[in-house]
Amino acid sequence: MSIFSKILGFRFKSEKKADSNKKDQSKFMPEEKLPTDENFMVNFKKNGGKFLYCSERDEMLDTFHSILKENNWGVEGSSVCCFDENLKATFKDFKLEFNKNSDSSFFLSTCEYLIANTGALLISSNQIGEKKLDELPQDFIILASTSQLIDTIGEGLRGIKNKNRNKIPSNITTIKTFQDKKESDFMSYGSPSKNLYLLLLEDL
Repeated sequence: MSIFSKILGFRFKSEKKADSNKKDQSKFMPEEKLPTDENFMVNFKKNGGKFLYCSERDEMLDTFHSILKENNWGVEGSSVCCFDENLKATFKDFKLEFNKNSDSSFFLSTCEYLIANTGALLISSNQIGEKKLDELPQDFIILASTSQLIDTIGEGLRGIKNKNRNKIPSNITTIKTFQDKKESDFMSYGSPSKNLYLLLLEDL
Protein backbone atom coordinates (compact mmCIF):
# COMPACT_ATOMS: atom_id res chain seq x y z
CA MET A 1 0.00 0.00 0.00
CA SER A 2 1.25 3.48 -0.86
CA ILE A 3 2.45 5.67 1.96
CA PHE A 4 0.00 8.32 0.76
CA SER A 5 -3.06 6.19 1.44
CA LYS A 6 -1.84 5.59 4.96
CA ILE A 7 -0.94 9.08 6.05
CA LEU A 8 -2.86 11.59 3.94
CA GLY A 9 -4.42 14.19 6.20
CA PHE A 10 -2.35 13.18 9.22
CA ARG A 11 1.08 14.01 10.54
CA PHE A 12 3.70 11.47 9.62
CA LYS A 13 4.66 9.00 12.30
CA SER A 14 8.25 9.87 11.62
CA GLU A 15 7.53 13.53 12.28
CA LYS A 16 5.85 12.70 15.59
CA LYS A 17 8.77 10.54 16.57
CA ALA A 18 11.20 13.25 15.60
CA ASP A 19 9.31 15.78 17.72
CA SER A 20 9.31 13.59 20.81
CA ASN A 21 12.93 12.46 20.51
CA LYS A 22 14.52 15.59 19.14
CA LYS A 23 16.02 16.65 22.45
CA ASP A 24 17.45 13.18 23.06
CA GLN A 25 19.19 12.81 19.71
CA SER A 26 22.89 13.51 19.48
CA LYS A 27 23.88 16.15 16.97
CA PHE A 28 26.48 13.67 15.71
CA MET A 29 23.90 11.02 14.81
CA PRO A 30 22.96 10.92 11.11
CA GLU A 31 19.37 11.85 10.32
CA GLU A 32 17.05 8.99 9.45
CA LYS A 33 16.31 9.01 5.72
CA LEU A 34 12.64 9.21 4.83
CA PRO A 35 11.14 7.14 2.00
CA THR A 36 11.12 9.01 -1.31
CA ASP A 37 7.35 9.60 -1.41
CA GLU A 38 7.16 10.77 2.19
CA ASN A 39 10.20 13.00 1.79
CA PHE A 40 8.69 14.66 -1.26
CA MET A 41 5.39 15.34 0.48
CA VAL A 42 7.13 16.93 3.47
CA ASN A 43 9.33 19.21 1.34
CA PHE A 44 6.62 20.06 -1.18
CA LYS A 45 4.30 21.24 1.58
CA LYS A 46 7.13 23.21 3.17
CA ASN A 47 7.52 24.98 -0.15
CA GLY A 48 3.89 26.06 0.03
CA GLY A 49 2.49 23.70 -2.61
CA LYS A 50 -1.01 22.25 -2.42
CA PHE A 51 -0.77 18.45 -2.47
CA LEU A 52 -3.79 16.37 -3.57
CA TYR A 53 -3.37 12.60 -3.71
CA CYS A 54 -5.73 10.63 -5.98
CA SER A 55 -5.92 6.85 -5.92
CA GLU A 56 -7.72 6.57 -9.26
CA ARG A 57 -8.68 8.56 -12.34
CA ASP A 58 -12.27 9.34 -11.27
CA GLU A 59 -11.03 10.73 -7.98
CA MET A 60 -8.55 12.89 -9.89
CA LEU A 61 -11.33 14.30 -12.08
CA ASP A 62 -13.47 15.06 -9.02
CA THR A 63 -10.54 16.80 -7.34
CA PHE A 64 -9.87 18.82 -10.48
CA HIS A 65 -13.49 19.92 -10.50
CA SER A 66 -13.21 20.99 -6.85
CA ILE A 67 -10.15 23.13 -7.65
CA LEU A 68 -12.02 24.84 -10.48
CA LYS A 69 -14.98 25.53 -8.23
CA GLU A 70 -12.83 26.82 -5.39
CA ASN A 71 -11.12 29.33 -7.66
CA ASN A 72 -14.15 30.17 -9.81
CA TRP A 73 -12.40 28.70 -12.86
CA GLY A 74 -15.25 26.32 -13.65
CA VAL A 75 -17.50 28.69 -15.58
CA GLU A 76 -18.00 27.77 -19.21
CA GLY A 77 -15.34 29.28 -21.45
CA SER A 78 -12.72 29.75 -18.73
CA SER A 79 -9.34 30.03 -20.42
CA VAL A 80 -6.58 27.56 -19.64
CA CYS A 81 -2.97 27.71 -20.81
CA CYS A 82 -2.08 24.15 -21.86
CA PHE A 83 0.40 22.70 -24.34
CA ASP A 84 -0.46 19.03 -23.81
CA GLU A 85 -2.97 17.43 -26.19
CA ASN A 86 -3.47 14.44 -23.90
CA LEU A 87 -4.47 16.72 -21.01
CA LYS A 88 -6.88 18.58 -23.28
CA ALA A 89 -8.53 15.24 -24.07
CA THR A 90 -8.57 14.18 -20.41
CA PHE A 91 -10.36 17.34 -19.29
CA LYS A 92 -12.47 17.97 -22.42
CA ASP A 93 -15.77 17.56 -20.54
CA PHE A 94 -15.08 20.58 -18.32
CA LYS A 95 -15.88 23.04 -21.13
CA LEU A 96 -12.61 24.90 -20.74
CA GLU A 97 -11.07 27.03 -23.44
CA PHE A 98 -7.54 25.78 -24.07
CA ASN A 99 -4.89 28.11 -25.45
CA LYS A 100 -1.24 29.08 -24.96
CA ASN A 101 -1.81 32.54 -23.53
CA SER A 102 -0.06 33.84 -20.42
CA ASP A 103 -3.18 35.77 -19.34
CA SER A 104 -5.25 32.58 -18.95
CA SER A 105 -6.89 31.71 -15.63
CA PHE A 106 -4.33 28.98 -14.90
CA PHE A 107 -1.67 26.74 -16.43
CA LEU A 108 -2.44 23.02 -16.78
CA SER A 109 0.44 20.61 -17.34
CA THR A 110 2.29 17.46 -16.45
CA CYS A 111 5.92 17.44 -15.32
CA GLU A 112 9.04 15.36 -15.86
CA TYR A 113 9.75 14.31 -12.28
CA LEU A 114 8.98 15.09 -8.64
CA ILE A 115 12.19 15.76 -6.68
CA ALA A 116 11.94 14.42 -3.15
CA ASN A 117 14.92 16.09 -1.46
CA THR A 118 13.77 19.60 -2.42
CA GLY A 119 10.02 19.21 -2.97
CA ALA A 120 10.46 20.66 -6.47
CA LEU A 121 8.94 19.75 -9.82
CA LEU A 122 11.26 19.19 -12.76
CA ILE A 123 9.87 20.40 -16.09
CA SER A 124 11.17 20.97 -19.62
CA SER A 125 10.13 22.13 -23.06
CA ASN A 126 7.96 19.00 -23.20
CA GLN A 127 5.61 20.83 -20.82
CA ILE A 128 6.19 24.56 -21.33
CA GLY A 129 7.71 24.85 -24.81
CA GLU A 130 10.26 27.65 -24.80
CA LYS A 131 8.35 29.87 -22.40
CA LYS A 132 9.91 31.11 -19.18
CA LEU A 133 8.05 30.51 -15.94
CA ASP A 134 7.26 34.21 -15.58
CA GLU A 135 5.56 34.07 -18.98
CA LEU A 136 3.01 31.57 -17.68
CA PRO A 137 -0.04 32.23 -15.46
CA GLN A 138 0.47 32.62 -11.72
CA ASP A 139 -1.72 29.60 -10.91
CA PHE A 140 -0.63 26.08 -11.86
CA ILE A 141 -2.42 22.73 -11.81
CA ILE A 142 0.10 19.93 -12.37
CA LEU A 143 -0.90 16.32 -12.99
CA ALA A 144 1.75 13.75 -12.03
CA SER A 145 1.97 10.09 -11.05
CA THR A 146 3.69 8.30 -8.19
CA SER A 147 6.09 6.61 -10.61
CA GLN A 148 7.63 10.04 -11.27
CA LEU A 149 8.91 10.36 -7.70
CA ILE A 150 12.71 10.38 -7.48
CA ASP A 151 15.23 11.44 -4.85
CA THR A 152 17.44 14.07 -6.50
CA ILE A 153 17.56 16.43 -9.45
CA GLY A 154 20.58 14.55 -10.83
CA GLU A 155 18.46 11.43 -11.07
CA GLY A 156 15.80 13.44 -12.89
CA LEU A 157 18.25 14.87 -15.42
CA ARG A 158 19.54 11.38 -16.17
CA GLY A 159 15.96 10.18 -16.57
CA ILE A 160 15.17 12.94 -19.06
CA LYS A 161 18.27 12.07 -21.05
CA ASN A 162 17.45 8.35 -21.09
CA LYS A 163 13.85 8.94 -22.19
CA ASN A 164 14.83 11.34 -24.95
CA ARG A 165 18.00 9.87 -26.47
CA ASN A 166 17.23 11.15 -29.97
CA LYS A 167 16.53 14.72 -28.88
CA ILE A 168 17.00 15.95 -25.32
CA PRO A 169 14.36 18.59 -24.50
CA SER A 170 15.47 22.16 -23.90
CA ASN A 171 14.30 24.66 -21.29
CA ILE A 172 14.81 22.28 -18.35
CA THR A 173 14.04 23.95 -15.03
CA THR A 174 12.43 23.37 -11.65
CA ILE A 175 9.31 24.82 -10.06
CA LYS A 176 9.41 25.59 -6.37
CA THR A 177 6.55 27.34 -4.62
CA PHE A 178 8.38 29.16 -1.86
CA GLN A 179 6.49 32.22 -0.71
CA ASP A 180 9.80 33.87 0.18
CA LYS A 181 12.73 32.34 -1.65
CA LYS A 182 15.83 32.70 0.43
CA GLU A 183 17.75 29.92 -1.26
CA SER A 184 17.86 28.75 -4.86
CA ASP A 185 19.80 26.14 -6.76
CA PHE A 186 21.24 26.70 -10.22
CA MET A 187 18.20 25.10 -11.83
CA SER A 188 15.66 27.44 -10.22
CA TYR A 189 17.63 30.66 -9.77
CA GLY A 190 15.49 33.69 -10.53
CA SER A 191 12.32 31.69 -11.23
CA PRO A 192 9.11 33.18 -9.83
CA SER A 193 6.98 31.64 -7.12
CA LYS A 194 3.78 29.98 -8.32
CA ASN A 195 0.51 29.07 -6.66
CA LEU A 196 0.62 25.36 -7.43
CA TYR A 197 -1.82 22.48 -7.07
CA LEU A 198 -0.34 19.00 -7.55
CA LEU A 199 -2.72 16.20 -8.47
CA LEU A 200 -0.72 13.06 -7.76
CA LEU A 201 -2.25 9.94 -9.25
CA GLU A 202 -1.34 6.51 -7.91
CA ASP A 203 0.07 4.31 -10.69
CA LEU A 204 2.27 1.86 -8.80
